[in-house]
Amino acid sequence: MTSDSDRDWYSPENATFGDRVAGAREAAGMTQPELARRLGVKLSTLRGWEDDVAEPRANKLQMLAGLLNVSLTWLLNGEGDGVAAPEEAGEISPGVNDILSEIRDVRGQMNRLTSRLGLLEKRLRTALKEEA
Repeated sequence: MTSDSDRDWYSPENATFGDRVAGAREAAGMTQPELARRLGVKLSTLRGWEDDVAEPRANKLQMLAGLLNVSLTWLLNGEGDGVAAPEEAGEISPGVNDILSEIRDVRGQMNRLTSRLGLLEKRLRTALKEEA
């Protein structure tokens, strides 16, 4: 069970989905290759999840929560049963917190732009087929 300070460490303001996956994997004593194998996914796929450049499908998300012994809700938003904050973690300075926040914002913008680009490419393919 997580304490209040652990919830703060893994809260949406302080941690991403990937941070929680990596933290829970480390707390479970698993390596990336081991977890990827147990999930039946490529190592690059798991790394994408931990780096917040991709997200698992629902079935893999449920398996992930089970293998890591955390709740699905905790993986998604840091609430519920999860893992304790890393012991060596100290107080994060406001400057570092600001940088982390900006990184999360940029990552979110990149994900939205990637989705938008995908939709534009699909529209272009459709338009080209209609012209042919």
